[in-house]
Amino acid sequence: MKRSIRTLAASLAVAALFTAVAGFGLLDSPDGAVSDALYQRPAASDGEIVVIGMDQRALDALGPMPWPRSYMADAINYLNADPEQAPAVIGIDVLYVGESADPDGDAALADAAEAGGNVVTAAAATFGSGLVEGTDGFYMDTRAVLAWDEPFDALAAVTDTGHINAMADNDGIIRHALLYVDTPAGERVNSFARTIYERYATYHELDVTSLPETEDGFFYLPYSTAPGGYYDGVSFLDVLDGAVDPSYFAGKIVLIGPYAAGLQDEYRTAIDHAAPMYGIEIQANQIDAYRSGFLPREVSRALQLALLFLISALALIWFHDRRVGPALLGWLAVSAGWVGLCAALYRAGWVLHVLWVPLAVTVLFIGSVAVNYIRAQKEKRRVTDTFGRYVDPAILKELLVQGGSAEDLGGKMFDIAVLFVDIRGFTTMSEALPPTTIVEILNRYLTLTTECIMRYHGTLDKFVGDCTMAFWNAPLPQEDAVYLACCAAMDMVEGSKALGEELEAKYGRTVSFGVGVHVGPAVVGNIGAPQRMDYTAIGDTVNTSARLEANAPGGKVLISRAVADALGDRAETTSLGGSIKLKGKAEGFETLTLDSLKRNCRRSG
Repeated sequence: MKRSIRTLAASLAVAALFTAVAGFGLLDSPDGAVSDALYQRPAASDGEIVVIGMDQRALDALGPMPWPRSYMADAINYLNADPEQAPAVIGIDVLYVGESADPDGDAALADAAEAGGNVVTAAAATFGSGLVEGTDGFYMDTRAVLAWDEPFDALAAVTDTGHINAMADNDGIIRHALLYVDTPAGERVNSFARTIYERYATYHELDVTSLPETEDGFFYLPYSTAPGGYYDGVSFLDVLDGAVDPSYFAGKIVLIGPYAAGLQDEYRTAIDHAAPMYGIEIQANQIDAYRSGFLPREVSRALQLALLFLISALALIWFHDRRVGPALLGWLAVSAGWVGLCAALYRAGWVLHVLWVPLAVTVLFIGSVAVNYIRAQKEKRRVTDTFGRYVDPAILKELLVQGGSAEDLGGKMFDIAVLFVDIRGFTTMSEALPPTTIVEILNRYLTLTTECIMRYHGTLDKFVGDCTMAFWNAPLPQEDAVYLACCAAMDMVEGSKALGEELEAKYGRTVSFGVGVHVGPAVVGNIGAPQRMDYTAIGDTVNTSARLEANAPGGKVLISRAVADALGDRAETTSLGGSIKLKGKAEGFETLTLDSLKRNCRRSG
C-alpha cells in the first residue's frame, strides 16, 4: 500500500513538473515545429488569387522603390480597362501614407481607384507599450497602438482599407493572423485579407464565412500554399508594359505587392520554415482560409495542460516496474494515439499541441526504463549477495533470469528434500589436536559437503558447528529433487572415506559422516530481523531430517519412507522399521538406510 502511494505521489510530482515546463512556454518552439509539420500541408492554388510581384525585374527596369504613384494608377487602369473583364478585387499591399511630392501622381492614383471601384488599400499599426484607459481606470497595455498609418485622404475616400500587420510567434514563425486592429481613434479595422475576401464574396454573390474566433484578435492560420504558390511569374513590369492579357485577371483576386528579397517583406511561416514567404503571399493564404471557411480554433491552453498532466501521470504509473516490452507498447500507443487524435481534431477544426504529450511520454518512458534497469541491477546484486554463497550457480542464474527479488524470496511453502550431515568423532578429535589443526580439518570437511551440495544443485542453508544443512526444490522447482539430495549424501559418505584415511595416517585419528534425508513441506524464505536475515527453511520436515542425521551411524545415510518411495527401484535400502525412535514422531515412523544408489537415473516429476 505504501509503495503504491509513493508511486502515485512520484507520478503526480513528475507530471506536475512536465506540465509546468509546458505551461511556462519552454516547449513552444519545438512544439511549433512539430505541429507545423503535421498540420500545414501545401496544396495547389485554384487560380482565383493572382499575385503581381513588384519583383527584381521590375526594380531593375523602374528603379528602387518607392515608385511614382502614377505607376500604380497605370496598373489599376490597365487591369480595369474592360469592366467586363476586370478583377473582382485589386489588393494593393503598399502603404500610400500622406500626400507625396507629386500631387498629379496622387490624384492619378485616387482617380484610378475610384474609377475601378474594386481597390483595397493597406494600412498599418505601430504597436508598443502605452497607458490605456479602461473601465476600471488606466492600465499598461503591452500591445497598444501607438501610431496608425493609413492611405492619404483622397485615396482612403475611394477605397476600402485593411491592416497588413503580421506578428510572428516567439520563435519567429508566423502561425497566427491578426483579424482586426483598434485604431487610436477608436475605429476597428479588419485585416487587408478579410476586407478583400468580403469584397470578393460580394462580387460573386457568395455567402460570407463567419469570422474566426480569436484570442486578443489573433487566430490560427491554416496555410494553403507554400512560398511561390500564388506567383505565376507575372511582374508589375508586365502589367505596365501590357504584356499580360487583362482577361487573365477577370473575376479574380489580384494582389499587388513587394516580391523581391531586398524589399524587407519576407517572413518565415508555419508551412515552410526554410523558405521565406513574401507578405503578399501571407495575405493570399489568409484570403484562401476565409474562402474555404476552414479556420481551426486552438484548444484552450489550460485544458491542454490538464490533459498533459493527466496523461503524464498515468503513463508514469504504467511504466513503473513494467518490463521493457509492455512499456514500449504503451509508449507507442500513447504517442501514436495522440498524434492521430491531433490530426483528426485538426480536420474537425481544433488545434492541439502535437509535441507535448509524445515528448512527455517519451522522456518518462526512457527515464522509467533507466530507473527500472538501475533498480534491476541493484536487485540483481542483492540476489547475488544473498544467494551467491550458498545457491548453486545454475539456480542463481535462473533466479536472475526470472527476475526474482530478495523480497519475493520469503515466507513461501515448498515441498523440499532436506539433508543434514554431521561429523562423527569430531568432538573427541578436537580435544586431542591443536585448534589450528581442528579448524583446517573442519574447513576441509565443510568444503567437501559444500562441493557435493553444489554438484547436485542444492541450496546450502547453513553451517552449525560441524553440521551442514541443505535443501532442494527451493527457491526454484527442481526435477527429481529427492534423488539429487541422495546423490549428494552418497557422495559425502564416499568422499569422507578418503579424507578419513588421510587423517588416520597423519594424526592417528579418523572421522566419518552421518547423513539424514527427508522430504516434505516446509516454509522457505528470508527469515530473521532487518539487521540480519538468512534464507532458510523451517518446519517439521527440517526437524525430521535433523533427527535422522542425529541417529545415523558414521558412514551411513538414514532416510524416511517418503524418500525411499521417491527413489523407487533406483535405490537399495534396508528398513529399520520403527527401531529408531525420532523425537516428535509417532510410533510406526519408518526409518531406512540408503545402501546404494544408481547414478544418472533421474526421472521427471
